[in-house]
Amino acid sequence: MKAVVMAGGEGTRLRPMTSSMPKPLLPVANRPIMEHVLRLLKRHGLNETVVTVQFLASLVKNYFGDGEELGMELTYANEEKPLGTAGSVKNAEEALKDDTFLVISGDALTDFDLTDLINFHKEKGSLVTVCLTRVPNPLEFGITIVDEEGKVERFLEKPTWGQVFSDTVNTGIYVMEPEVFDYVEPDVPVDWSGDVFPQLMKEGKPIYGYVAEGYWEDVGTHESYVKAQADVLEGKVDVEIDGFEISPGVWVAEGAEVHPDAVLRGPLYIGDYAKVEAGAEIREHTVVGSNVVVKSGAFLHKAVVHDNVYIGQHSNLRGCVVGKNTDIMRAARIEDGAVIGDECLIGEESIVQGNVRVYPFKTIEAGAFVNTSVIWESRSQAHLFGARGVSGILNVEITPELAVRLAGAYATTLKKGSTVTTARDHSRGARALKRAVISALQASAIDVRDLENVPLPVARQQTARGSAGGIMIRTSPGVPDSVDIMFFDGQGADLSQAGQRKLDRVFARQEYRRAFPGEIGDLYFPSSVFDSYTGSLLRSVDTSGIAESGLKVVVDASNGSAGLVLPSLLGKLGVDSLTINPGLDESRPTESAEARRSGLVRLGEIVASSRAAFGVRFDPVGERLSLVDEKGKIVEDDRALLVMLDLVAAERRSGRVALPVTTTRIAEQVAAYHGTQVEWTTTSPDDLTRVGRDESTIFGGDGRGGFIVPEFSSVFDGTAAFVRLIGLVARTQLTLSQIDARIPRAHVLKRDLATPWAVKGLVMRRVVEAAGDRFVDTTDGVRVVETDGRWVLVLPDPAEAVTHLWAEGPDDASAQALLDEWSAVVDSAGR
Repeated sequence: MKAVVMAGGEGTRLRPMTSSMPKPLLPVANRPIMEHVLRLLKRHGLNETVVTVQFLASLVKNYFGDGEELGMELTYANEEKPLGTAGSVKNAEEALKDDTFLVISGDALTDFDLTDLINFHKEKGSLVTVCLTRVPNPLEFGITIVDEEGKVERFLEKPTWGQVFSDTVNTGIYVMEPEVFDYVEPDVPVDWSGDVFPQLMKEGKPIYGYVAEGYWEDVGTHESYVKAQADVLEGKVDVEIDGFEISPGVWVAEGAEVHPDAVLRGPLYIGDYAKVEAGAEIREHTVVGSNVVVKSGAFLHKAVVHDNVYIGQHSNLRGCVVGKNTDIMRAARIEDGAVIGDECLIGEESIVQGNVRVYPFKTIEAGAFVNTSVIWESRSQAHLFGARGVSGILNVEITPELAVRLAGAYATTLKKGSTVTTARDHSRGARALKRAVISALQASAIDVRDLENVPLPVARQQTARGSAGGIMIRTSPGVPDSVDIMFFDGQGADLSQAGQRKLDRVFARQEYRRAFPGEIGDLYFPSSVFDSYTGSLLRSVDTSGIAESGLKVVVDASNGSAGLVLPSLLGKLGVDSLTINPGLDESRPTESAEARRSGLVRLGEIVASSRAAFGVRFDPVGERLSLVDEKGKIVEDDRALLVMLDLVAAERRSGRVALPVTTTRIAEQVAAYHGTQVEWTTTSPDDLTRVGRDESTIFGGDGRGGFIVPEFSSVFDGTAAFVRLIGLVARTQLTLSQIDARIPRAHVLKRDLATPWAVKGLVMRRVVEAAGDRFVDTTDGVRVVETDGRWVLVLPDPAEAVTHLWAEGPDDASAQALLDEWSAVVDSAGR
């Protein structure tokens, strides 16, 4: 005996879940509804099945194939147009005309005893047997009345309450004899309940109703879909659940990683190869699909999450459905009844209100509050470049596919046959992505000089030696699961704003150049990279007095790539040095703020106990530098900038210093005292680089450990800053604590406020209006200067839905008051 599974419906009431997926493929307990149906058929010996398909038919066929994996024989009957419940079965008549057959819906979850239904049909000698069940609310179903013998007396499709005469409804499961096809006209829409059955009853044909015991749920609405998940987890329906029940009601599939410190409160289901981190909480009636990542601090309750979803730290999902391949970023909140379609991006700290529908392929901007459905447009502003190049979570936002497209777009902006230098840090993720980047560059007729793992300043310097540009891939500072893809110009500096916009346009248009076979680029691995770097550095920076000074320094390489260049450099400097943490640690390509702090404390202890002149600590890629004075005290980054400025300006006595507008104005006093002047730049590194290239510039820094040594390079370079510092201290004969003590204390405070993209322009206009007659500086953002010299800077973030504020006053209380005042202005405009 054969069965017919009807799998052609569009499932319009279930959109957006069914916008890109046919309803029968919607997962229940991480398995398509139709697979549950097929397994039920197999349990009752119905191994030969015809599947009627129409909407997104290829997806159904591709998923189930010929049924071999289920131990069944599946064939398909394809409808060119909707033919109704009877018309679609008529379309499969050729495969069904020889014997009794069973018709069942591919999108209803049930565990009915089909064997008993078939036996009832045969005992009654029925032409059609309708499987019935009792439901509390029959309004959405066809009501059926049967007599004592089970013979159908009356049908009524989808009644009003005034027409309800029974709670016994038609489940859409039928056992039929082939003669029924005589009553179905071919190639036109025909329904069983509305057209065929009334005609059969009119002619007195035997139609019986079998009232089934067991579970049945027509998964036709979002509410019934979520309910079906809960019912499976509660054991109310007899279906197979893949995985292991590790505790009562807690099902975990093969390959899933659940941290012992994650909180699980069943019943719930975690799919195969999902990963749940420590501190995540998953509560009852939640279904987590295959390959889903649940980050620490995330909370899920009654949430249905499809495959390959990323759920960021501290996000909150309650009673919602999330489609496959969607990324939910940090601290996002999705409320009860909301549905997120496939391949969406829900930005950081955004809120999707209850019952909102977000259709597939949409982006919700960071910080957005969404209370209406997002159907046509994305509520976002696309930004490829951030403060550190193109950044994002590895294998979530930054994938090998994206790296290939980015590299292809970058190559397209260059001439064929140009050379690009590539480099990476010591992380596995950067190594994998770099290989993808190299392939894309070569395929776009670009020659590649691959430096492999080198410090970031070395990558910049080598790029400037004859390359048209460069690409460096590193782990994002302080964010171990994220990466930065950094693009350099021909001088090794970050791409200018114009260069970024050009790359952005090519990437957006996806108009990538492809090389002909004879044009594929070459790949080179240059030698003596570190010797070349240190030789050039020592020729450019003044090292006089170092050898004679007898200075002793402690250098912390932070287990990063800076340690690769230090051995030859320290030997050539002739300085007494102690190097700690020199080896590469692949498991720690970056460090948290806490780890950095504890590292500096440890460095301070070593400096003090060894009576060294000072200690320096590099970041893992050798770009930035932190200082510890001779007493072992940490010199905070903003103070380190002033100390270096004082040393450089005191020795040079003229020239310009490049500093971002966020720097304390005490820097102006220090520079002026020594006869130098400050040129204020934007916070963009490429602007600092621009000023650093000027012949009159003697120093630059950003107050976050980044220093420019213009005589050697116009970009941040921790190693060059270290060499320059040793020379300055050796020649000045002053300790770092003495220099720090003679510089006035600064009181600069910072605050970040969430600001939706749509109101950023309005916020800045309100700030200018609120400034009134006060002096306004628009070098970067809006800096408002009070008559007493206090100032506040309001700066919209170029890549996130955030506004940054800095305020400086004569003391912390004054700066705090100014910060509070202008935060209120920004907040009121952003509402």
